[in-house]
Amino acid sequence: MPYKEKKVEKLYYSIGEVADMFGVNTSLIRFWEKNFSIIKPKKNKKGNRLFTKADIQNFKVIFHLVKEQRLTLEGARKKLAENKKETINDFEAIDSLKRIKEMLLEVKEML
Repeated sequence: MPYKEKKVEKLYYSIGEVADMFGVNTSLIRFWEKNFSIIKPKKNKKGNRLFTKADIQNFKVIFHLVKEQRLTLEGARKKLAENKKETINDFEAIDSLKRIKEMLLEVKEML
């Protein structure tokens, strides 16, 4: 069985890294941080934001609501406030289906 190197996971990500993950400007990351209480990055002594995997997961949910479902910020905040758990579960199901689709397309390409 061939050796497969594991992907190294970081504990904290900089604001630039998070912005690159989503293809947005750092200003949008700061803006969403101010507008959504579920995003609470740690800050180092210099004041640099340090985002955890949980913060990034919350960004994914917000990104899905605002950019993909085209909700307003107020609509996204309201949806998260009213039923955060169901909203996150719905997002995770959609995200899982997207990954399965990508995997199936890769298998199709190999055939």
